[in-house]
Amino acid sequence: MNDESQKEKLRQHFARRVTTQARVVLDTWQKIHADRSISGAHHSEFTAATDKLVRYAQRFEMASHADAGRKILGLLADWPADAPLDEALERQIQDAIEALSRSTLRRTDQDNSEAPQQFRRTPVYIALANTEMAGRLIRQLEFFGFRASAFGSAEELIEACALHKPETILMDVNFGGAVNAGLATIEQLQERHDTPIPIIFMSDEDGTIETRLRASRCGGEEFFYPAVDPGQLIEKIETYTHGNTVEPYKVLVLDDSRAQAKYMETVLKKAGMTAHIITDPMQIIHALEEFSPEIIILDMYMPGCTGMEIARVIRQQDRFHSVPIIYLSAEEDVTKQLHAMSLGGDDFLTKPIDPKHLVATIHNRGRRARSLLALMIRDSLTGLYNHTHTLHLLDQEIVRARQKDQPLSFAMIDIDYFKKVNDTFGHPIGDRVLRSLSMFLKQRLRKTDHIGRYGGEEFAIILPNTRPSDARNVLNEIRERFSELHQPAGDREFNVTFSCGVAAWQGESSQALCERADRALYDSKNAGRNCVSTSSE
Repeated sequence: MNDESQKEKLRQHFARRVTTQARVVLDTWQKIHADRSISGAHHSEFTAATDKLVRYAQRFEMASHADAGRKILGLLADWPADAPLDEALERQIQDAIEALSRSTLRRTDQDNSEAPQQFRRTPVYIALANTEMAGRLIRQLEFFGFRASAFGSAEELIEACALHKPETILMDVNFGGAVNAGLATIEQLQERHDTPIPIIFMSDEDGTIETRLRASRCGGEEFFYPAVDPGQLIEKIETYTHGNTVEPYKVLVLDDSRAQAKYMETVLKKAGMTAHIITDPMQIIHALEEFSPEIIILDMYMPGCTGMEIARVIRQQDRFHSVPIIYLSAEEDVTKQLHAMSLGGDDFLTKPIDPKHLVATIHNRGRRARSLLALMIRDSLTGLYNHTHTLHLLDQEIVRARQKDQPLSFAMIDIDYFKKVNDTFGHPIGDRVLRSLSMFLKQRLRKTDHIGRYGGEEFAIILPNTRPSDARNVLNEIRERFSELHQPAGDREFNVTFSCGVAAWQGESSQALCERADRALYDSKNAGRNCVSTSSE
């Protein structure tokens, strides 16, 4: 290798480091941009990432990155640490971020005249021998809000992981050309991280049990053979990324001893749970209504009543019939423990309580309770709320809107020509279209919004504290982006659109609100489909 080619290789190596750090800055900004109320918590992280970018860019003579970074640092000087970001300063930082985004475009993006997309997620890394498949996956992932990067060698992948740990890696078992070379690369990577990276392995060959065991031992969550299409892979990637963060368990504690109750509260909060304690058994009905616990912990013996009596009262309410109840007592008589559980309890812990035992019991009971609840209230295909629970949530939000005097919007969505999709490509592809829209909606709406599969190819969306004009704008943007998404079907691709109707709550019942949204949906259908209409009534 001559001196010029050696210098060029070094230049490319350093350019990748700067680009990777720039993407860290963009990703951190997206966290801030997504929720200004908690922006102060990311102030130091954003400043440190930008400062590192400027140092890298100056050292490796990448002027556009350095200029954009210095501009951001100058603006950050006007943002007090631990304070929310005000709107005027946010707009100025956004301009500087867009300049950095343009500098960070990959060479394959240079001809793209659109503004660069910013991403909400830490990266997904792709290491596939099939570069065409890698390119298709990146385009699809970016539609779903992921930031994805493909690598041509194990060295590049290892270097990128050292700079920024990915959410997951899609790895060819034989990446690098040699048999099981991809496995060896992942084994090397996992040794460098305290917590393992979820890996999705792909193989052109049906792996032997030895290969599959080795893949599983180094963090392999999936082993695909033969290769699958981008739609299936994206569903799996979504499963193993932090987009599906687990909400903390809501635990109600009833113990007449305030000291014991506070101790329990401390243990539970330390374990990342949300605890609500009461010491008076007569407050139980009010606490259930206000807190809506997922797990209930009851002291067995209290002045005026027993935990068993409280459990029977709780079980008389349908909505709490399947909520796990755990008794606490110094009672060691197994017969009495079994009798207590026969009256509505699910588990029994003896005092003094071992914190590890308590937390493990709650996790075990909580996981099972959530799984059973999901079977009852969620659609099995999309994971969205089913028709019945969606209407229940709408009733709840109407009550809340009335109490707080806040606006409420309700939307109905229907996939256009869905029967034609099923007839042309088959029901499995149709099911994947439904799942892709559900994922699209979940990633682009707020956590406070509720999304349900209303039936067939119809979806319902509840948008609390949202005016109809804002709801229409948000859903219209989602509609436009979804229509651009390429739906894979073997060697073919096609596009799908949807129609939408929006209605603002005007003090009526949930049924009347649904009917108005449904009429607005039909207005969209009659207007030629692929549009959003607002109820005029």
